[in-house]
Amino acid sequence: MIDLSIVVPVYNEEDNVDDLCRRVDDALGGLSLSHELIIVDDGSSDGTFDRLRDLGNRHSSLCVIKLRSNCGQTPAMRAGIDHARGSVIVTMDGDLQNDPSDIPKLLDKLGEGYELVAGWRKNRQDHAVRRNFPSRVANWIIRKVTGIPIHDNGCSLKAYRAEVIKKTPLYSEMHRFIPAMITVSGGRIAEIVVQHHSRVHGASKYGLSRIWRVMLDILTVKMVTTFADRPFHWFGLLSIVPAFLSAGFLALYLGNILTPTTESYGPMGGTVALLFFFLATNGILLGLFAELVSNTGKRLEYRAQSRILIHD
Repeated sequence: MIDLSIVVPVYNEEDNVDDLCRRVDDALGGLSLSHELIIVDDGSSDGTFDRLRDLGNRHSSLCVIKLRSNCGQTPAMRAGIDHARGSVIVTMDGDLQNDPSDIPKLLDKLGEGYELVAGWRKNRQDHAVRRNFPSRVANWIIRKVTGIPIHDNGCSLKAYRAEVIKKTPLYSEMHRFIPAMITVSGGRIAEIVVQHHSRVHGASKYGLSRIWRVMLDILTVKMVTTFADRPFHWFGLLSIVPAFLSAGFLALYLGNILTPTTESYGPMGGTVALLFFFLATNGILLGLFAELVSNTGKRLEYRAQSRILIHD
């Protein structure tokens, strides 16, 4: 076990990795901490891995992980976290927009008793329309849905207790929701302002195309953070709208039968009412099934934890 692991996912960043290693070394030079730098090459198609292999021969603290294909930022981050040996893990981007000189500040704040300290790019140096505006909207939605007052969920520069982040499930684009998931398990989180620089080399890997995936992940996080112990309530809420629509179209159908007009919408109303009725019923049945699975898992956990040993 060492003191600190720094995990950096990279994709097609051949012009940035040299400066990245140098800046990390400079930032940690004044700290009496044993550390390692883990750079995860997320299936780069340029010369990133060749640069990293050369750097590995010159930096004893550098560990390079090569993924077979481009899996995405969250899986790459997961791979680095799984291989990390530090009692504290810091994650950051590899495009040099995050500044490694902020790492000591994150560590100082983490030492105050927090499980996670998140960076806040308060003066973000990105394109106002393509990056900043969608990010602000997404962060506002995430704050409202999760109730976690983090200004910048998308900032990769964060410091974690290793025992906490290693148990946190990461997939899809879920790295944005780590604060919410850690809070569910009772972890304390904090946020500090960090520096943010304009990209100098390479091209951004983010754009408006990610919005729909983030929206779906928000629904997932809401389910996990709010309804994990009572999934029937979640599916019940989702069934309310089709249930009301079914009742409305059924009323239209019955009303048309009782008071027929020249323009009869009765048959169509009955068909649509039946369709929404099946949707509502399926939602309720899924909720009951999820509740059964959840409670079965809890009972098995309770049995495992309540084993009594009798000694003569």
